[in-house]
Amino acid sequence: MTISNMTDATVPGVRLRGERQGDRPKIVPDRRRYKRVVVSLNGRIMTEDKREFPCQVLNMSPGGMALRASASPRPGERVVAYLDNLGRLEGTVARTIEGGFAVEIKASTQKRERIANLLTWYTNRDYLDGEERQHERFEPRIAAQKLILPNSDVHDCRVLDVSLSGASVATRVKPPLGSVVVLGRLRGSVVRYHDEGFAIQFAELQDPDSLAWTFG
Repeated sequence: MTISNMTDATVPGVRLRGERQGDRPKIVPDRRRYKRVVVSLNGRIMTEDKREFPCQVLNMSPGGMALRASASPRPGERVVAYLDNLGRLEGTVARTIEGGFAVEIKASTQKRERIANLLTWYTNRDYLDGEERQHERFEPRIAAQKLILPNSDVHDCRVLDVSLSGASVATRVKPPLGSVVVLGRLRGSVVRYHDEGFAIQFAELQDPDSLAWTFG
């Protein structure tokens, strides 16, 4: 399941200020370009007067997000968010919601793709984790490998364990969740972080001979 080219969904529990619980909203065409995904991303938000507040993103799409914060920026105000796994995002306050506000994200195509990758991982993370648990992991004989990041940078890493569907690597670099990386000869996506590095889900299920060729 991918994130782009779909309509937004309303997230349960988030109501506009002034809306009564019993109000029945009018049915209007949904003009949003992307599907909203329920997330729990922490960070901080900076308002136009340069004040910063902790925040938590409640739902998100490549085009916008709803977040909870003690800040009360007005609609149309420019804000800057610094979010875990995504870094700096700029946007404009679109409306207020209960306990926070919604932001229309202003971002490049590349940044929107990073957001879409992260949200795709959020949508499929239970499936991905389940797939990885189905296959036995083993400690590779050839643990030292090269890791190629999306920007083509090459880093040394140590493979902690590997299976037919993925690998866990020890490295200081932490590309965003959902990023496509190449480990040795195998392409995959970053699916989660751990204390020593991160886990990779291979793009295709590997056969034992391919793993033996790469990892010994």
